[in-house]
Amino acid sequence: MSRPRIAVVSPFIDKRHGTERRVAECVQRLSDDYEIHVYSNRVEDVDLDRITWHRIPALPGPHLFAYVWWFLANHLWRWRDRWFRRLSYEVVYSPGINCLDAGVISVHVVFARLRESVAHEVRLSRNPLKTWPQLIHRRIYYRLIQFLEGRVYPRPDRPLAVVSRKVASDLSRYFGRADSVRVIYGGLDLSRFNPQRRASLRPDARANLGLAENDFALLLIGNGWKNKGLPSLLESAGMLRDSRLTVLVAGRDNPASYQAAIERHHLNGRVRFLPPRPDVEFFYAAADAYVGPSLEDAFAQPPAEAMASGLPVITSRQNGGAEIISHGSDGLILEDPEDVRTLAEWIRKLLEDADFRCHLGMNAARTARNFTWENNAAEMKALLEQARMGRSLQGAERTEGAPLKK
Repeated sequence: MSRPRIAVVSPFIDKRHGTERRVAECVQRLSDDYEIHVYSNRVEDVDLDRITWHRIPALPGPHLFAYVWWFLANHLWRWRDRWFRRLSYEVVYSPGINCLDAGVISVHVVFARLRESVAHEVRLSRNPLKTWPQLIHRRIYYRLIQFLEGRVYPRPDRPLAVVSRKVASDLSRYFGRADSVRVIYGGLDLSRFNPQRRASLRPDARANLGLAENDFALLLIGNGWKNKGLPSLLESAGMLRDSRLTVLVAGRDNPASYQAAIERHHLNGRVRFLPPRPDVEFFYAAADAYVGPSLEDAFAQPPAEAMASGLPVITSRQNGGAEIISHGSDGLILEDPEDVRTLAEWIRKLLEDADFRCHLGMNAARTARNFTWENNAAEMKALLEQARMGRSLQGAERTEGAPLKK
Protein backbone atom coordinates (compact mmCIF):
# COMPACT_ATOMS: atom_id res chain seq x y z
CA MET A 1 0.00 0.00 0.00
CA SER A 2 1.50 3.37 -1.04
CA ARG A 3 2.20 5.92 1.65
CA PRO A 4 0.59 9.37 1.58
CA ARG A 5 2.86 11.86 -0.15
CA ILE A 6 3.82 14.96 1.83
CA ALA A 7 5.83 18.01 0.71
CA VAL A 8 7.99 19.79 3.29
CA VAL A 9 9.01 23.33 2.32
CA SER A 10 11.88 24.79 4.38
CA PRO A 11 14.92 26.88 3.29
CA PHE A 12 17.24 24.50 5.11
CA ILE A 13 17.08 21.60 7.53
CA ASP A 14 19.66 20.60 10.13
CA LYS A 15 19.89 19.85 13.83
CA ARG A 16 21.90 22.92 14.81
CA HIS A 17 19.11 25.50 14.68
CA GLY A 18 15.85 25.58 16.65
CA THR A 19 13.14 25.62 13.96
CA GLU A 20 15.13 23.50 11.54
CA ARG A 21 15.92 20.98 14.27
CA ARG A 22 12.20 20.47 14.90
CA VAL A 23 11.64 19.84 11.19
CA ALA A 24 14.57 17.41 10.96
CA GLU A 25 13.45 15.39 13.98
CA CYS A 26 9.87 15.26 12.71
CA VAL A 27 10.81 14.27 9.15
CA GLN A 28 13.11 11.58 10.48
CA ARG A 29 10.34 9.97 12.54
CA LEU A 30 7.51 10.30 10.02
CA SER A 31 9.38 8.93 7.01
CA ASP A 32 7.99 5.43 7.67
CA ASP A 33 4.41 6.73 7.58
CA TYR A 34 4.70 9.16 4.68
CA GLU A 35 6.50 9.50 1.40
CA ILE A 36 8.27 12.74 2.25
CA HIS A 37 9.59 15.16 -0.37
CA VAL A 38 11.68 18.05 0.97
CA TYR A 39 12.04 21.26 -1.04
CA SER A 40 15.05 23.03 0.41
CA ASN A 41 18.33 24.81 -0.34
CA ARG A 42 20.21 22.58 2.08
CA VAL A 43 19.50 19.37 4.03
CA GLU A 44 21.81 18.02 6.74
CA ASP A 45 21.52 15.57 9.66
CA VAL A 46 18.70 13.65 7.95
CA ASP A 47 18.96 10.23 6.27
CA LEU A 48 18.48 11.04 2.56
CA ASP A 49 17.76 7.37 1.84
CA ARG A 50 14.43 7.81 3.64
CA ILE A 51 13.26 11.05 2.04
CA THR A 52 13.42 12.69 -1.39
CA TRP A 53 15.28 15.99 -1.48
CA HIS A 54 14.44 18.47 -4.23
CA ARG A 55 17.36 20.86 -4.09
CA ILE A 56 16.52 24.48 -4.80
CA PRO A 57 19.63 26.58 -5.45
CA ALA A 58 20.17 29.42 -2.99
CA LEU A 59 20.64 32.98 -4.18
CA PRO A 60 23.66 34.73 -2.65
CA GLY A 61 23.30 38.28 -1.43
CA PRO A 62 21.28 40.19 1.16
CA HIS A 63 18.83 38.15 3.19
CA LEU A 64 15.77 39.98 1.81
CA PHE A 65 16.61 39.12 -1.79
CA ALA A 66 17.55 35.55 -0.88
CA TYR A 67 14.18 35.12 0.84
CA VAL A 68 12.18 36.54 -2.09
CA TRP A 69 14.03 34.20 -4.46
CA TRP A 70 13.43 31.24 -2.16
CA PHE A 71 9.73 32.07 -1.81
CA LEU A 72 9.23 32.26 -5.59
CA ALA A 73 11.56 29.38 -6.46
CA ASN A 74 9.96 26.76 -4.20
CA HIS A 75 6.58 27.52 -5.81
CA LEU A 76 8.13 27.22 -9.26
CA TRP A 77 9.93 23.94 -8.48
CA ARG A 78 6.77 22.36 -7.10
CA TRP A 79 4.71 23.63 -10.05
CA ARG A 80 7.23 22.03 -12.43
CA ASP A 81 7.13 18.74 -10.54
CA ARG A 82 3.34 18.73 -10.51
CA TRP A 83 2.91 19.34 -14.24
CA PHE A 84 5.95 17.59 -15.72
CA ARG A 85 6.73 14.84 -13.20
CA ARG A 86 3.16 14.17 -12.01
CA LEU A 87 4.15 14.71 -8.38
CA SER A 88 1.09 15.80 -6.44
CA TYR A 89 1.00 16.09 -2.65
CA GLU A 90 -1.78 15.35 -0.21
CA VAL A 91 -0.42 17.96 2.19
CA VAL A 92 2.21 20.70 1.93
CA TYR A 93 3.86 21.42 5.29
CA SER A 94 5.79 24.61 6.00
CA PRO A 95 7.62 25.73 9.16
CA GLY A 96 6.79 29.42 9.02
CA ILE A 97 6.00 31.54 5.98
CA ASN A 98 7.65 29.77 3.06
CA CYS A 99 4.72 29.47 0.65
CA LEU A 100 1.10 30.47 0.16
CA ASP A 101 -0.33 27.00 -0.39
CA ALA A 102 0.75 25.14 2.77
CA GLY A 103 -1.93 22.87 4.22
CA VAL A 104 -0.19 22.69 7.62
CA ILE A 105 2.05 25.39 9.09
CA SER A 106 4.14 25.31 12.26
CA VAL A 107 4.56 28.76 13.77
CA HIS A 108 7.74 29.38 15.71
CA VAL A 109 7.64 33.18 15.80
CA VAL A 110 5.04 35.78 14.82
CA PHE A 111 6.87 38.51 12.93
CA ALA A 112 4.10 41.03 13.61
CA ARG A 113 4.98 40.64 17.30
CA LEU A 114 8.73 40.60 16.63
CA ARG A 115 8.56 43.75 14.54
CA GLU A 116 6.69 45.55 17.30
CA SER A 117 9.16 44.41 19.97
CA VAL A 118 12.24 45.67 18.06
CA ALA A 119 10.69 48.85 16.65
CA HIS A 120 12.83 51.09 18.91
CA GLU A 121 16.03 49.21 17.95
CA VAL A 122 15.57 49.70 14.19
CA ARG A 123 14.58 53.37 14.40
CA LEU A 124 16.98 55.30 12.17
CA SER A 125 17.19 58.25 14.58
CA ARG A 126 18.58 55.95 17.30
CA ASN A 127 21.40 54.53 15.19
CA PRO A 128 24.55 55.80 13.43
CA LEU A 129 24.23 56.76 9.76
CA LYS A 130 26.56 53.94 8.67
CA THR A 131 24.08 51.33 9.97
CA TRP A 132 21.07 52.74 8.10
CA PRO A 133 21.34 50.47 5.01
CA GLN A 134 21.31 47.39 7.23
CA LEU A 135 18.43 48.74 9.33
CA ILE A 136 16.36 49.65 6.27
CA HIS A 137 16.96 46.16 4.87
CA ARG A 138 15.83 44.62 8.16
CA ARG A 139 12.72 46.79 8.37
CA ILE A 140 11.64 45.94 4.80
CA TYR A 141 12.18 42.23 5.49
CA TYR A 142 10.04 42.34 8.64
CA ARG A 143 7.28 44.24 6.81
CA LEU A 144 7.29 41.70 3.98
CA ILE A 145 6.97 38.73 6.34
CA GLN A 146 4.23 40.48 8.31
CA PHE A 147 2.34 41.15 5.06
CA LEU A 148 2.59 37.46 4.10
CA GLU A 149 1.54 36.41 7.61
CA GLY A 150 -1.62 38.45 7.07
CA ARG A 151 -2.30 36.51 3.88
CA VAL A 152 -1.71 33.08 5.41
CA TYR A 153 -2.41 32.88 9.16
CA PRO A 154 -6.02 34.18 9.30
CA ARG A 155 -7.34 31.38 7.05
CA PRO A 156 -9.24 28.90 9.30
CA ASP A 157 -8.90 26.05 6.79
CA ARG A 158 -5.15 25.79 7.51
CA PRO A 159 -4.28 23.96 10.75
CA LEU A 160 -1.50 25.67 12.67
CA ALA A 161 0.98 24.11 15.09
CA VAL A 162 2.48 26.59 17.55
CA VAL A 163 5.49 26.00 19.78
CA SER A 164 3.86 27.58 22.84
CA ARG A 165 0.67 29.15 24.16
CA LYS A 166 2.54 32.44 23.95
CA VAL A 167 2.71 32.11 20.16
CA ALA A 168 -0.97 31.11 20.06
CA SER A 169 -1.78 34.30 21.96
CA ASP A 170 0.22 36.35 19.43
CA LEU A 171 -1.72 34.78 16.54
CA SER A 172 -4.99 35.65 18.24
CA ARG A 173 -3.89 39.20 18.98
CA TYR A 174 -2.48 40.12 15.57
CA PHE A 175 -4.57 37.99 13.21
CA GLY A 176 -7.67 37.05 15.17
CA ARG A 177 -6.78 33.39 14.73
CA ALA A 178 -7.95 31.10 17.53
CA ASP A 179 -9.46 27.99 15.93
CA SER A 180 -7.50 25.03 14.52
CA VAL A 181 -4.41 26.13 16.46
CA ARG A 182 -2.63 23.34 18.33
CA VAL A 183 0.22 23.82 20.82
CA ILE A 184 2.93 21.26 20.05
CA TYR A 185 5.99 21.68 22.24
CA GLY A 186 9.40 20.74 20.94
CA GLY A 187 11.11 17.52 21.95
CA LEU A 188 14.32 16.62 23.72
CA ASP A 189 16.93 13.97 23.01
CA LEU A 190 16.88 12.32 26.42
CA SER A 191 19.80 10.06 25.52
CA ARG A 192 21.98 13.21 25.40
CA PHE A 193 20.29 15.33 28.03
CA ASN A 194 19.87 13.52 31.34
CA PRO A 195 21.37 13.80 34.84
CA GLN A 196 23.50 10.66 34.50
CA ARG A 197 25.21 11.87 31.33
CA ARG A 198 25.72 15.31 32.83
CA ALA A 199 27.40 13.76 35.89
CA SER A 200 29.71 11.63 33.72
CA LEU A 201 30.78 14.61 31.58
CA ARG A 202 31.12 17.07 34.46
CA PRO A 203 34.73 16.46 35.64
CA ASP A 204 36.25 16.80 32.16
CA ALA A 205 34.01 19.73 31.18
CA ARG A 206 34.91 21.75 34.26
CA ALA A 207 38.59 20.91 33.95
CA ASN A 208 38.51 21.95 30.29
CA LEU A 209 37.11 25.35 31.29
CA GLY A 210 39.44 25.72 34.27
CA LEU A 211 36.63 25.79 36.83
CA ALA A 212 37.65 25.07 40.43
CA GLU A 213 35.60 22.85 42.72
CA ASN A 214 34.05 25.80 44.58
CA ASP A 215 33.31 27.86 41.44
CA PHE A 216 29.59 28.30 40.78
CA ALA A 217 28.97 28.57 37.03
CA LEU A 218 25.88 30.31 35.64
CA LEU A 219 25.17 29.35 32.03
CA LEU A 220 23.44 31.20 29.18
CA ILE A 221 23.27 29.76 25.64
CA GLY A 222 21.98 31.32 22.46
CA ASN A 223 22.44 34.06 19.90
CA GLY A 224 21.23 37.60 20.36
CA TRP A 225 22.51 37.85 23.94
CA LYS A 226 20.63 41.05 24.70
CA ASN A 227 17.31 39.38 23.92
CA LYS A 228 18.37 36.30 25.90
CA GLY A 229 18.74 38.50 28.99
CA LEU A 230 22.51 38.78 29.33
CA PRO A 231 22.42 42.42 30.58
CA SER A 232 20.14 41.39 33.48
CA LEU A 233 22.28 38.36 34.24
CA LEU A 234 25.48 40.43 34.37
CA GLU A 235 23.91 43.09 36.58
CA SER A 236 22.48 40.50 38.97
CA ALA A 237 25.75 38.59 39.21
CA GLY A 238 27.58 41.85 39.88
CA MET A 239 25.19 42.79 42.68
CA LEU A 240 26.14 39.63 44.60
CA ARG A 241 29.85 40.47 44.82
CA ASP A 242 30.65 36.76 45.22
CA SER A 243 34.01 35.61 43.87
CA ARG A 244 32.70 32.06 43.46
CA LEU A 245 30.38 33.15 40.62
CA THR A 246 31.42 32.59 37.01
CA VAL A 247 29.20 33.44 34.05
CA LEU A 248 29.48 31.18 30.98
CA VAL A 249 27.97 32.63 27.78
CA ALA A 250 27.89 30.38 24.70
CA GLY A 251 26.82 31.52 21.24
CA ARG A 252 27.59 33.82 18.35
CA ASP A 253 27.41 37.49 19.27
CA ASN A 254 29.83 40.34 19.90
CA PRO A 255 31.42 40.08 23.37
CA ALA A 256 32.92 43.57 22.99
CA SER A 257 29.43 45.03 23.40
CA TYR A 258 29.38 43.78 26.99
CA GLN A 259 32.86 44.72 28.15
CA ALA A 260 31.70 48.02 29.66
CA ALA A 261 28.95 46.23 31.61
CA ILE A 262 31.43 43.61 32.84
CA GLU A 263 33.71 46.34 34.19
CA ARG A 264 30.81 48.32 35.63
CA HIS A 265 29.54 45.29 37.55
CA HIS A 266 33.04 44.30 38.74
CA LEU A 267 32.97 40.98 36.88
CA ASN A 268 36.38 41.19 35.21
CA GLY A 269 37.82 37.70 34.77
CA ARG A 270 34.54 36.05 35.79
CA VAL A 271 32.68 36.11 32.46
CA ARG A 272 33.64 33.56 29.80
CA PHE A 273 32.41 33.93 26.21
CA LEU A 274 32.47 30.53 24.53
CA PRO A 275 31.93 29.55 20.89
CA PRO A 276 29.04 27.17 20.16
CA ARG A 277 29.86 23.48 19.88
CA PRO A 278 27.85 20.50 18.58
CA ASP A 279 28.07 18.65 21.89
CA VAL A 280 26.09 21.32 23.73
CA GLU A 281 25.70 18.93 26.67
CA PHE A 282 29.32 19.88 27.48
CA PHE A 283 28.06 23.28 28.68
CA TYR A 284 25.30 21.83 30.85
CA ALA A 285 27.82 19.47 32.43
CA ALA A 286 30.14 22.34 33.32
CA ALA A 287 27.40 24.59 34.76
CA ASP A 288 25.72 24.70 38.16
CA ALA A 289 22.61 26.59 37.05
CA TYR A 290 21.05 27.85 33.84
CA VAL A 291 19.95 31.50 33.87
CA GLY A 292 18.10 32.84 30.82
CA PRO A 293 15.87 35.85 31.64
CA SER A 294 14.69 36.27 28.02
CA LEU A 295 13.12 39.52 26.88
CA GLU A 296 11.24 37.67 24.13
CA ASP A 297 11.33 33.98 23.14
CA ALA A 298 8.68 31.79 21.52
CA PHE A 299 10.20 28.70 23.16
CA ALA A 300 13.89 28.74 24.05
CA GLN A 301 15.38 25.26 23.68
CA PRO A 302 18.46 25.58 25.98
CA PRO A 303 16.47 26.00 29.24
CA ALA A 304 14.48 22.84 28.39
CA GLU A 305 17.70 20.92 27.62
CA ALA A 306 19.20 22.18 30.89
CA MET A 307 16.11 20.91 32.74
CA ALA A 308 16.47 17.48 31.12
CA SER A 309 20.13 17.47 32.22
CA GLY A 310 19.08 18.05 35.83
CA LEU A 311 20.18 21.67 36.12
CA PRO A 312 18.18 24.21 38.13
CA VAL A 313 16.79 26.74 35.65
CA ILE A 314 15.76 30.38 35.90
CA THR A 315 13.89 31.80 32.92
CA SER A 316 11.36 34.58 32.33
CA ARG A 317 7.65 34.60 31.66
CA GLN A 318 8.48 36.10 28.24
CA ASN A 319 9.98 32.74 27.23
CA GLY A 320 7.24 30.43 25.97
CA GLY A 321 9.25 27.58 27.48
CA ALA A 322 8.22 28.83 30.93
CA GLU A 323 4.86 27.14 30.23
CA ILE A 324 6.33 23.71 31.03
CA ILE A 325 7.72 24.93 34.38
CA SER A 326 5.94 24.96 37.74
CA HIS A 327 7.52 27.88 39.59
CA GLY A 328 9.39 26.82 42.71
CA SER A 329 8.98 23.13 41.95
CA ASP A 330 11.00 22.36 38.82
CA GLY A 331 12.32 25.82 37.96
CA LEU A 332 12.05 29.53 38.68
CA ILE A 333 10.09 31.97 36.51
CA LEU A 334 10.95 35.67 36.58
CA GLU A 335 7.83 37.71 35.82
CA ASP A 336 9.89 40.74 34.75
CA PRO A 337 13.13 39.82 32.93
CA GLU A 338 14.66 43.13 34.02
CA ASP A 339 13.92 42.61 37.72
CA VAL A 340 17.59 42.24 38.56
CA ARG A 341 17.12 42.34 42.34
CA THR A 342 14.81 39.31 42.36
CA LEU A 343 17.10 37.55 39.92
CA ALA A 344 20.09 38.22 42.20
CA GLU A 345 18.18 36.85 45.20
CA TRP A 346 17.36 33.65 43.34
CA ILE A 347 20.94 33.19 42.15
CA ARG A 348 22.11 33.62 45.75
CA LYS A 349 19.55 31.03 46.90
CA LEU A 350 20.85 28.52 44.35
CA LEU A 351 24.45 29.30 45.27
CA GLU A 352 23.98 28.84 49.01
CA ASP A 353 21.25 26.18 49.28
CA ALA A 354 22.47 22.87 47.85
CA ASP A 355 19.27 21.04 48.86
CA PHE A 356 17.09 23.56 47.00
CA ARG A 357 19.38 23.30 43.97
CA CYS A 358 19.10 19.52 43.99
CA HIS A 359 15.31 19.65 44.47
CA LEU A 360 14.82 21.92 41.44
CA GLY A 361 17.21 19.92 39.27
CA MET A 362 15.69 16.52 40.05
CA ASN A 363 12.15 17.77 39.45
CA ALA A 364 13.23 19.54 36.26
CA ALA A 365 14.64 16.30 34.83
CA ARG A 366 11.41 14.49 35.73
CA THR A 367 9.31 17.14 33.98
CA ALA A 368 11.51 17.12 30.88
CA ARG A 369 10.95 13.40 30.37
CA ASN A 370 7.44 14.26 29.12
CA PHE A 371 8.84 16.10 26.10
CA THR A 372 10.31 13.73 23.54
CA TRP A 373 10.74 13.99 19.79
CA GLU A 374 8.55 10.90 19.48
CA ASN A 375 5.67 12.74 21.16
CA ASN A 376 6.32 15.79 19.00
CA ALA A 377 6.21 13.72 15.80
CA ALA A 378 3.02 11.91 16.89
CA GLU A 379 1.26 15.25 17.44
CA MET A 380 2.48 16.58 14.10
CA LYS A 381 1.22 13.41 12.42
CA ALA A 382 -2.23 14.01 13.95
CA LEU A 383 -2.22 17.52 12.47
CA LEU A 384 -1.17 16.23 9.04
CA GLU A 385 -3.96 13.67 9.16
CA GLN A 386 -6.42 16.42 10.09
CA ALA A 387 -5.33 18.34 7.00
CA ARG A 388 -5.58 15.23 4.80
CA MET A 389 -9.08 14.52 6.05
CA GLY A 390 -10.12 18.13 5.49
CA ARG A 391 -8.82 18.01 1.94
CA SER A 392 -10.66 14.72 1.27
CA LEU A 393 -13.92 16.21 2.55
CA GLN A 394 -13.49 19.29 0.38
CA GLY A 395 -12.87 17.05 -2.62
CA ALA A 396 -15.97 15.00 -1.86
CA GLU A 397 -18.09 18.15 -1.50
CA ARG A 398 -16.88 19.46 -4.86
CA THR A 399 -17.68 16.11 -6.47
CA GLU A 400 -21.17 15.98 -4.97
CA GLY A 401 -21.89 19.54 -6.02
CA ALA A 402 -20.71 19.04 -9.62
CA PRO A 403 -23.42 18.91 -12.35
CA LEU A 404 -24.17 15.51 -13.83
CA LYS A 405 -22.69 14.88 -17.24
CA LYS A 406 -25.19 14.11 -20.03
